[in-house]
This record gives sequence, C-alpha cells and structure tokens, in this order.
Amino acid sequence: MPDRLSPVDASFLYLEEPTTAMHVGSVMILEGPQAARERGGDRGDAPDRRALQHEDLMALVADRIGENSRYRQRVRELPGRISGPVWVDDVDFDLSYHVRRSALPAPGSEEQLAEFVARIQSRPLDREHPLWELYVVEGLEHGRIALVTKTHQALVDGITAVDIGHLMLDPEPVTDIPRPPSWTSRREPSDVQLVADAVRDFARRPLTLVERIRGGIVGGAVDAARGTLGGAGSLVTQVARTAASPAPSSALNARVRATRRFRMLRTDLAEYRAVRDAMATADRHVEVTVTDVALTVLTGGLRTWLQARGEPVHSATTVRAMVPISVSEGGAEMTSGDRGVSSSQVLACFVDLPVGEPSSRLRLERIAYQTRHQARSSHAIPAAALTGVAGFAPPTLHHLGARLANAVTRRRFNLVVTNVPGPQVPLYVGRARMEATYPVMPLNRGQALAIGLTSYDGEVFIGLNGDRAAMADLGILADGVVDALAELQTVVGVKEFEV
Repeated sequence: MPDRLSPVDASFLYLEEPTTAMHVGSVMILEGPQAARERGGDRGDAPDRRALQHEDLMALVADRIGENSRYRQRVRELPGRISGPVWVDDVDFDLSYHVRRSALPAPGSEEQLAEFVARIQSRPLDREHPLWELYVVEGLEHGRIALVTKTHQALVDGITAVDIGHLMLDPEPVTDIPRPPSWTSRREPSDVQLVADAVRDFARRPLTLVERIRGGIVGGAVDAARGTLGGAGSLVTQVARTAASPAPSSALNARVRATRRFRMLRTDLAEYRAVRDAMATADRHVEVTVTDVALTVLTGGLRTWLQARGEPVHSATTVRAMVPISVSEGGAEMTSGDRGVSSSQVLACFVDLPVGEPSSRLRLERIAYQTRHQARSSHAIPAAALTGVAGFAPPTLHHLGARLANAVTRRRFNLVVTNVPGPQVPLYVGRARMEATYPVMPLNRGQALAIGLTSYDGEVFIGLNGDRAAMADLGILADGVVDALAELQTVVGVKEFEV
C-alpha cells in the first residue's frame, strides 16, 4: 500500500499559496582553501583538496539521502482527490536537478549572497519532483562556498525525514566519501491501484469515507489540519490559554507578496552569555537566559525599525512573537548538542516584545518574566504533545517552529521567531568546515517578517526573511539589532560607554 501523507503533512500542500511557499531554508557558508591552509597548515594534502569539491558534494548527497528516502520521492494526487496524496518513488529521479550549481561574480559579498538567497527562497518547489533543492554558490570572497537549501514542510516531519542541511553535516572532516548505494525505484502505482488502495483504506475506516464525501479531500485535509493544529483538542486549548487575546496591530502585518528580502547577521554568543551572567550577579539580580537576551536584542531592533518608520511607539506598545523555545534542565537556553539540538522539551511561547519600553534592561526583565512564567506554567506545550501533532526531532527545530506557526490562528501573533541551539564545536560538509549557518524561515500569510536564530561554534547567526515590498527597510532592522546588542551590554555593565 502506498505511503499516504498524514492530514497534517497534506495540509502544508493544500494551504500553500504562490505568495507563501511552505519550505524552510538554510544558508551554510563553508570556509575556503586559504582558511583551511591557515587552520591545518601542517597537513600534507593540497589546500584545494581541503575545500569542497563539487563531485565530492554530489557523492555525499547521494550517500546521505539513502535508499527509499523521502528525498527520492514525490507527491502523487489520487484521481478526483478521493483520498489524501501519497508518496511515490520518482522513477526519473535526477540528482543534478536538485543539486544546482551557481556562482556570484567573484569576489562575491555576503550582501550579494543574501540577494541570491532572497530570489531562490521566493520560488515554490516544483511538486512534480521531490520537494527539496540544494544550491552550491561559488565565488564568495576568500574562496568560500555557500550551500543554500530548500526543504518543504510536508517532507520534513522529524520522524521519517529530517532537513537536508542536517544530513550533510559531520563532526569531523569526511576524507573518504563512500560510494553511494545503488537505488532502484519502485514502479509507480497506476490510478486504478491507488483508487483500489484508497477503497480498502475506507473499508477499514468507514468514517473517513463519510468525511471525504461531506467536504471533499482538500477541505477534509485542511479541516483535519486546522482541527489537529489550530482549532480543537487539548493542544489548542493550551495555546488558547497562553495567547488568549488577539495580537496587537503592527506594521509587521501586511499583505505578503511572492518576492523576499533577506539579511544575515553574525554575532558573538559570548556577548549574550555575558549579559546573562551580568544580570545574575547584579545588585538587583534577575534570572535570565540567553534566549531572553536574544529576544531583547530583537526587540531593540524592532523598536528602532518602528521609530524610523514614524510608527506610533509609546510605553505600552508591544509586538507579539510566537517563539518555540528549547528547554534544557536549566531552563530555556541556547545549548550545545551532538550535531543538533540538546533539548528535553520544546515550548510554544507567546512573548509580547516590549518595543515601547525605552530601557533595554527593563525590556530584558519583562521578556524574562514572560518566558520564565510560561516555561513553568502548566499551559506550556511539552515535546511529547508536539510529537503527536507533527513529529518532533531536535535537528529539525526550525521546521517544527514553522509547523507551530501554522498551528495557531494568525490573529494571535505578529511574527515567528525560531531559536535553535546548535553545537558549539565545528561541523563539516565533506572536507570543508562550516563557518556560518543562517536559517531562512517562511512567511505566513499576512506576516511580513520571520526570524530564525541558530547558535553554532561560539556565535549566534540570525536570518531575517521579509516581504520585499513591505520590508523595503529591512536593513534598518538589521542594523538596529546589532546596535541593540551593544546597548544592552553597556546598560548591564558588560562594557564601558564609548566616547
């Protein structure tokens, strides 16, 4: 019997619109030969062999996607949509279609890379093929290479498949890439076979047939998804209690079009930790986490952005963020893990970011109070509850955050901020060390901005994804985030005022 998409996974296909593609992306920047030479100068191999070679990358991808993988399967609709879509092997699977080579005019800057990412991420994935793409972008300054990925939320459920970016990473350089295993596609079922399988499925679950007849498969899948993720059940009850009131009106909520703007910010994790430690040892000490500090920095950037627009900003002005937070034994925190996220729980928190508060320290205290209260509240959503909804796996937390964003009615929050703690040791794609990794979170309908944060190897990487028309001034927000981090350090006494 064909592997049928769950109602939740199918909903990501049916609810997708040309202006709101439902894939999650990433930008992984790999070091060039010069950096490899400086890092490992005592090694005997040629410097160019320490960098990523295209043929090695193709072999690595072929090896990692494995036999009978979701990454070799495409979605097939049933005749008349009498039942949900199924996964079938792509009999014409062509790896070179999915792994695409591109280049910037050398020496390409990170600003040029961000523009490339914005164009690529604006395009929905072609459903006639497996729902993923990987772009190899050459020409970056210092001989670096960027890998830009796109993986559909219907593909990554955290159980059957994880994000392609995670599959590519190793804790040590891979010098000998194994020969990819042979793969032979299964014969694609005919329409008659698919209908017969659907009839047998209906016979085992007759209520399903009644539901299909009543509303049609598309409406049924959408209703099932909304019922599971956003409209009924204990999970929704908890969400409703946590976010009982509609989100405040905000310039972030605007008509979303197809094109995007993207900005990449690279900051030092030690600076976030220094603020946390300073708050813990101050005369009026307050327990805060690195996540709280990160949200405060984003709040400062949003405050600057709103003021630059001439938006009304007063003491009570807030922006509500839906924040899936990784929780360890010590509380919500960015932590290290083995090739992924170290976490015992994930909480869907709704944080009213106090953009109207002029004091950065008070902004931090107010945010810390909210996250601490929700983490300790019975209304927090544990990982076990999320597993039953859409699958949970730590390495795919950004996908989980995107799924949660679709779980709650858009009226409850203004934007999504995903915060994924990563390992604090270097990771490698083949021989090449990954020096930076930026998440690209999808936009929801009516929400012009999505933010992803990933901590990795001592740094915090921030991806700002915005609607191209509504967020024409995205650069002001990016600069404001950097300034807010410096201001917060000064206010809590981490560094002196600059003259």
